[in-house]
Amino acid sequence: MTDENYGQQIKKLRIDLGMTQNEVAEALNVTPGYICNVENGRTAMSLRILIYFAKLTGVTLDSLVGRIDSDYQNTALDNEIYERIQHLDENTKMKILKTLKLWEKPLMNPRD
Repeated sequence: MTDENYGQQIKKLRIDLGMTQNEVAEALNVTPGYICNVENGRTAMSLRILIYFAKLTGVTLDSLVGRIDSDYQNTALDNEIYERIQHLDENTKMKILKTLKLWEKPLMNPRD
């Protein structure tokens, strides 16, 4: 992926989230000029900032840098669910899994 395409991907994700360059810069603790330079292909994000940007936008690093199909990405909701669940004990995780399976059955086989 070229820096220009990379920057365009960053810009598209920012716009899709409805965020300004200033808002992204503040969330990543960088300057708006840095975000502008990234989006215009003049500079590449450092790995640390790229990781924070991925978390902010809810996409994987692989999809950001074009290593996997862009259709395969976690949403911000997927990431939030994962973050909340990973800190729970195993017993609680099992209860949540059982509950999800119970909810899943009616959704998979809706009655007409």
